[in-house]
Amino acid sequence: MKYYIIAGEASGDLHGSNLIKALKKQDEHANIRCWGGDLMEQAGGTLAKHYKELAFMGFLEVILNLNSIFKNIKFCKQDIAAFKPDAIIFIDYSGFNLRIAKWAKEHNFQTNYYISPQIWASREGRIEKIKATVDHMYVILPFEKEFYEKKHNYPVNFVGHPLLDAIANRPELIEHSFRTANGLDSNKPIIALLPGSRKQEVQKMLTLMLSLTEDFIDYEFVIAGAPSLDKEFYATFLNDANVKFIQNKTYDLLTISTAALVTSGTATLETALFKVPQVVCYKANWISYQIAKRIITLEYISLVNLIMQKEVVKELIQDDFTKQNLKKELNLILKGEARAKQLNAYEELIAKLGGSGASSKAASLIIKNAKTS
Repeated sequence: MKYYIIAGEASGDLHGSNLIKALKKQDEHANIRCWGGDLMEQAGGTLAKHYKELAFMGFLEVILNLNSIFKNIKFCKQDIAAFKPDAIIFIDYSGFNLRIAKWAKEHNFQTNYYISPQIWASREGRIEKIKATVDHMYVILPFEKEFYEKKHNYPVNFVGHPLLDAIANRPELIEHSFRTANGLDSNKPIIALLPGSRKQEVQKMLTLMLSLTEDFIDYEFVIAGAPSLDKEFYATFLNDANVKFIQNKTYDLLTISTAALVTSGTATLETALFKVPQVVCYKANWISYQIAKRIITLEYISLVNLIMQKEVVKELIQDDFTKQNLKKELNLILKGEARAKQLNAYEELIAKLGGSGASSKAASLIIKNAKTS
């Protein structure tokens, strides 16, 4: 069968790649065309568009790039029509994907959504668009099934979180070899810096994160370079001897890290699954933040706290994201009671996520639904 998958950022590329592997394993004749990244292409998808061309963050940035966005929407519709897939699979990236879903439904394509838009966080009214345009929804967070089915009478499948698969399937890391290969100190404990995957957020987050280096000279700070950004972009941040940079090896870095400073997003959950104590950080431009503050009704912004429904990791948001606060919270998770408490909560979190096999479960359901449509 023919499958058309649309992912618009690095995390979607990761989950999309594992889904492609699962689809190919269960359907030996699978022909997959996709919007995504290097991982999806390596897994066997034919790349129609790279997510690097799609990464616009925040309300203001989207407005400034509307012309490019509309061109991409037009191209996507034409590309789907030419490919004629048996199933279209959307991965998160709701602003774009829900537009395509509406068009796809009108043109009698089967629509599947893997990794739900976060309508439980903001703009809950989008549920009507989803009901009208998405044939099958596969959710990855335990509270999403109740949200959709009990609150909105919309049946969904909970398949578990694909990050559990991505982490479980990694080869064992030899720490000494990794440190040597990447020019890291052989003894210093590592504080990982995960400043995001888009230029705008990295520029806002990383300077403040790096302001702590002189206060923690017994630790080595290592920037996790996002695959969506070139190494040259990070050059201006690498003028401190106690700061190192590693490109596109975030999971390896987390495997050997003592603590992490993490920009809010999927990375907060990834860090927790690697059992690394963290401080969650977030700062947008003033206009984007003011808009977001008025439409997002959640008590927390990190996936860790949302899943646990309590504060497990400290969140420093907008005006609270200061050097003084960051230094205080980092000190707390390096040693002692706060560190132990966070690590214990991570064990509860992992249990809540429903075990491994999300990619395989989702692929099986997509294939079954495509055959019966």
